[in-house]
Amino acid sequence: MTKRTVTQQYPDVQPDLPPRTRGVIGLFEENCTVCMLCARECPDWCIYIDSHKETVPPAAPGGRERSRNVLDRFAIDFALCMYCGICIEVCPFDALFWSPEFEYAETDIHELTHERDKLREWMWTVPEPPALDPAAEEPKEIAAARKAADKLAAQQQAEADREEGPQETPGEGT
Repeated sequence: MTKRTVTQQYPDVQPDLPPRTRGVIGLFEENCTVCMLCARECPDWCIYIDSHKETVPPAAPGGRERSRNVLDRFAIDFALCMYCGICIEVCPFDALFWSPEFEYAETDIHELTHERDKLREWMWTVPEPPALDPAAEEPKEIAAARKAADKLAAQQQAEADREEGPQETPGEGT
């Protein structure tokens, strides 16, 4: 009560949003494998995915043909979405991200179903992830890989020393 009020001049001045703001969901289409986990785990059933299978020729001669899913439609109905983020958490291929965009109001509720081209546009507004904490523990996978690499380097150094044989040091001998 002792401070003066501060009016945000919103349309003219964009607000400073916190780093983890949940605006809309951006789609990184290249990472989507159409595994349907996001659509199955969504409690509101607001994600619509259509796909078809495509045959890919063998990579090497004599190999067999493979089939892969091709994304035809990926849409999110933001009129139903409750912004829980479950779809983003369950995506094993990092195809979905939170974008801080919040200006997507429509006059008709049917226009709140955004297709993959609009979701892709929002992907470019996703902020870069924060830097890793320098004081954090090294992940187990990296520590194990580093230990294996050090062990291999020590073995190679020991083999190289054995191949060179014993060397005379100055001052020894006659």
